[in-house]
Amino acid sequence: METQENSPLLSIHNLTMSFVHDGQKNTVLQDISLEVGKGEVLGIVGESGSGKTLLSLATMQLLPNGAQIDKGQILFRNNGLTDMLKCDEKKLQKIRGRDISIIFQEPMSSLNPTHKCGRQVEEIIRQHHPHKSQASIKQEVLSLFQKVKLPDIERLYDSYIHQLSGGQLQRIMIAMAIANKPSLIIADEPTTALDVTVQQSIIELLIDLKNESGCSIIFISHDLGVIKKIADRVVVLQKGILVEQGFTYQVFHEPKHLYTKGLIACRPPLGHRMKKLPTVRDFITTPEEDQAQMLANMRMSKDEYIIKSEKVAQSKVLLKATNICKYFPAKKSFFGKVLQYTKAVDNVSFEIRQGETLGLVGESGCGKSTLGRTILKLIDPTSGKVEFNGQDVFSMGSSDLKKMRKDFQIIFQDPYSSLNPKMKIGDAVMEPMTIQNIFNTQAQRKDKVIELLEIVGMNADHYGRYPHQFSGGQRQRINIARTLSLNPKFIVCDESVSALDVSVQAQVLNLLSDLKKKFGLSYLFISHDISVIKHISDNVIVMKNGVIVEKGDAESIYHHPKQEYTQRLIEAVPK
Repeated sequence: METQENSPLLSIHNLTMSFVHDGQKNTVLQDISLEVGKGEVLGIVGESGSGKTLLSLATMQLLPNGAQIDKGQILFRNNGLTDMLKCDEKKLQKIRGRDISIIFQEPMSSLNPTHKCGRQVEEIIRQHHPHKSQASIKQEVLSLFQKVKLPDIERLYDSYIHQLSGGQLQRIMIAMAIANKPSLIIADEPTTALDVTVQQSIIELLIDLKNESGCSIIFISHDLGVIKKIADRVVVLQKGILVEQGFTYQVFHEPKHLYTKGLIACRPPLGHRMKKLPTVRDFITTPEEDQAQMLANMRMSKDEYIIKSEKVAQSKVLLKATNICKYFPAKKSFFGKVLQYTKAVDNVSFEIRQGETLGLVGESGCGKSTLGRTILKLIDPTSGKVEFNGQDVFSMGSSDLKKMRKDFQIIFQDPYSSLNPKMKIGDAVMEPMTIQNIFNTQAQRKDKVIELLEIVGMNADHYGRYPHQFSGGQRQRINIARTLSLNPKFIVCDESVSALDVSVQAQVLNLLSDLKKKFGLSYLFISHDISVIKHISDNVIVMKNGVIVEKGDAESIYHHPKQEYTQRLIEAVPK
């Protein structure tokens, strides 16, 4: 007989959820059943749109508008048995933040930009402990900041979110989540877009907190390497259906479902190089007995790699950056004179050849994105020179620069702020073509937009929808389609696949590689993911504190790094 002591902390039975819009019902979770044991980390993995986040929101009863639970139970065993689906709002408010807490995916949109960080953590404590004094609550917050290993806690207590890095903000979110010592923490993509060293520290922090408090964690991620590192058991979701679950080792080393096999295989391998990454579709459409041969055909031989490298080395230089500097004022006098600068990019030089992908890797704050924006003159340089096709970009006037913009483009890091929320996505992709007078008619441009949307994995029906109707991964695909609309020669990819699940990431990386071959494109590919950088790059530069600390071909940088900093980045990659 099941007792309170040996029963799971959370049990979900036959949960079915749907959205109803204009009388049409769309089932998004179908007959989901799973358990979370006490002190256990359950990993939930699946592509964008598989229902991972909706499952977590259902558990907290924080459903979006239009969502409805059709059937099922969500049983939470903490000081008695609670069916979360039958709780009224008053009881739910007592449970949320005290017994069950959530770490949201994007701290910048989850935290209030008008309130200081310390105050926001105080609020969650005060809500459940209204009789505590202000002094004792502040002391608790400072203690929490120490526990999540934040530096300079007094300063961060009085800081606003725009003054903190992404890793620091995620630690603030974790401090909020553990403030009231919950029994269950739901971590929804808490390491997305963080560099590998910060990612590793967040994983270690959550494991330490679990071991210290005995809490359970539901860890949601599209990054299989992270799931493999932190989870005791794994649940795999596909289009709202639970297709596989089991112990982590079993799921990763002996996957049963074709979808799971596809998810695992489409992550860029570290031990060898691929001509093309397999996708989930490849596994689903290829007979099981032919899959080993399929993977062998996609693998790049040493001879093929040598030929590819020699071809790049012999091609002409497309972009040459010389002694690039970008300094930001850090301290000013009373009269506005700059007394101190932050050297975001300091004396950086490199070349990118036609048809080359140059990988740029380093921790958050090392100057990667600033360098990418500076060479395109999206921000004004402090000094230095950039020559593109022999022309001096920095000395160009606005008219000439506008004409050249169609030849070099950027795919921005944040898929949420890169699209106008009031503009339909078809119009957003078409806009650059209209500005640059590409094609003679709107009808021709619309045909091109639909073609581009299909290339990046969307479809024609998406043309008239708005950005809020898409997931983060889908929005990034739309951004890539918009960038490709001008047929550029050179693209800065600024963390352009960091928000994508592994299967879509594989599609996009394959797409970028195919376009490079077809049109002779060149890329500056910025990423914190070493496995992605190694897969797609011909050559790599490693940045730290605004300067290049190491450069070389991709294989040498990964297998024989010379600098301790590079070695540390590689060691932090989830294997």
